[in-house]
Amino acid sequence: MARIGEASAPVSTRDALARGRVRASLVPDLLVEARRIVNTVIGGWHGRRKRGIGENFWQFRPYVEGEAMSRIDWRRSARDDHTYVRDREWEAAHTVWLWADPSPSMLYKSSSATVSKESRALVLILALAELLSRSGERIAWPGLTDPFTARNGAERLASHLSHAIELPAKPELSGIRRFSDIIIACDFIDPPEETMAWLDVLARHGVRAHLIEVADPAEEAFPYAGRTEFSDPETGQKLTAGRAETVREDYRLAYAARRQELVRWCKRLGWSYTVNHTDRLASDALVRVHMAMSAESGFASGNAA
Repeated sequence: MARIGEASAPVSTRDALARGRVRASLVPDLLVEARRIVNTVIGGWHGRRKRGIGENFWQFRPYVEGEAMSRIDWRRSARDDHTYVRDREWEAAHTVWLWADPSPSMLYKSSSATVSKESRALVLILALAELLSRSGERIAWPGLTDPFTARNGAERLASHLSHAIELPAKPELSGIRRFSDIIIACDFIDPPEETMAWLDVLARHGVRAHLIEVADPAEEAFPYAGRTEFSDPETGQKLTAGRAETVREDYRLAYAARRQELVRWCKRLGWSYTVNHTDRLASDALVRVHMAMSAESGFASGNAA
């Protein structure tokens, strides 16, 4: 499936350095936007708290025969005829890896979109960094940072991104181990088998992944007609369609089939797959990913709009 984009030459080192400088100049504004989005959803973000070892109160629950008498909260139990145990909150920090696709295809922005795919992906990742940091989780970007815990996690991650002139098209994922989560914001327009081969190491290591497909509305609707030239922004390969409208239906079917194959694969693995269009709110994807991370099964929504 051809990528839709402006005519361009294959990516060179000079191009990559230029992109790095542009990204560095955008990151401060994207961080501000990420925090604005966080403030719109923070009321419904409760972290991923659960019962376990810790110091903070979690909940009262009925006493179960066989439990230690020392766990009974006698003051609460005295209020009625039941015996209650005082549970504490599990406080072990969890590691969540965050990654946004830096490849040239992410630069695409159609006239019907409000932002480029790259800007949306970075805003989503920085917003998630902000939310996770506030919840006390460890965050990291593969190949860029080691896991760290900080209340200003999004700001620290943004600083690393600003100073990273070149980012690999695909990071090394073999070092991410079991019981971690990873959130990947990407357009996922490569053939599904290539995406699955790349992410297979996560499945083998028992990592739970949450994929966010960042999609431009034109890529999905294919609103082109007449003589149209398409160019792959990564290779520079061009394709000219004499009457673009004649391939619209086949293109749409192939585009939808790619997405559905990835959705089914994620569902089998207990992963989540969320779609966020660049002409819609970024907060929609944030809420869906939060639901997926909080779900026991790890899969909250297959094909989110």
